[in-house]
Amino acid sequence: MSERIRSMRRNGTFLALPTTLWLLVFFVLPLVIVLVVSFMSRGRGGVAIMPLTIGHYQRTFGIFSIILWRSIGLAAMTTVVCLLAGYPLAFFISTRRSRLFQQITLFLVILPFWTNFLIRTYAWRILLGDEGAINGVLISLGLISEPLKMLNTQFAVLVGLVYGFLPFMVLPIYASVERFNFRYVDAAHDLGANDVRAFVRVVLPLTLPGVLAGCALVFIPSVGAFVTPDLLGGTKGLMIGNLINNQFGGSGNMPLGSALSIVMMAVVMLSLVIYLLANRRERGT
Repeated sequence: MSERIRSMRRNGTFLALPTTLWLLVFFVLPLVIVLVVSFMSRGRGGVAIMPLTIGHYQRTFGIFSIILWRSIGLAAMTTVVCLLAGYPLAFFISTRRSRLFQQITLFLVILPFWTNFLIRTYAWRILLGDEGAINGVLISLGLISEPLKMLNTQFAVLVGLVYGFLPFMVLPIYASVERFNFRYVDAAHDLGANDVRAFVRVVLPLTLPGVLAGCALVFIPSVGAFVTPDLLGGTKGLMIGNLINNQFGGSGNMPLGSALSIVMMAVVMLSLVIYLLANRRERGT
C-alpha cells in the first residue's frame, strides 16, 4: 500500500511539473526582474541603469504615499459598499424557493460581463457627465438647479469600481448562504433570539467564509484598478495602477514603476495572508 502511495505521489509531481515550470517562467521570473529593476537608477529615457539605489522606494513611501493610501482607501470603500449591497442581494436570491427564479437573478447578476468592461466604463462617463442622464433627471425634477460635478472625482471612481466588482461579492456569498441550514435559525428562535440576534449569532458566522472570499475578490483587483480610475477619476481619482502605467510609458521611470509595482504586490500579498488567516480561524484549523 505504501508503495502505491509513493507511486501516486511521484505521478502527481510529474503531472504538476508543467504548471510549476509555467509559474516559474511567467510569474516568478518576471517578478524577480521587476524587483531587481526597482533598485536600479533611472537612465536616459526612463530605462534602468546602475548603480543600485533605494531612492525609488523612498519616493514611493514619500511623495507618492498619498496615491498609495488613496488606492487602499478606495479599494476598502469599494469592498464595504459591495458587501453592504451584495450580502442582502445574495441572501435574497439564495432563499427563493423557485430554482428558476434563482437562475434568472444570477444570470442578471453576471449579465454585465457579457459586455466589454471598457464599454461599460465609458457608459458611466455618459451617465455621470455634466450633461449626462443623472444630472438631466435631477434637473428636470427640480431637485438641483445646476449640474452636479460627479465625473473626474473619487466618487465616480467608487461608483465604477462597485459596479464592476459587485458580482464578485454576490456569487461567493450566494454559494455560502445556499449551503446554510436554516434549521439553525429555527433553533435560535426557540431559544428566545429575535431575527436580528439570530442573524448576528447564527447566520453571519456560518456564512462568513463566503463573505471573506467576496471581500478578497473585490479588494485585491480594486487596489490595482486602472481602467476605471483613468476614465472616471481623472487626476483626482489617480490610483497606483495609473501611476505605474505612467512610469512605463514614454519617458517615464521604469525603476520607479517597478518599485510601485512591488509595493502594490506587497499590499495584495498582505491581503491574501489576512484572508487565509481569517479563513483558517473561521474553520477552526
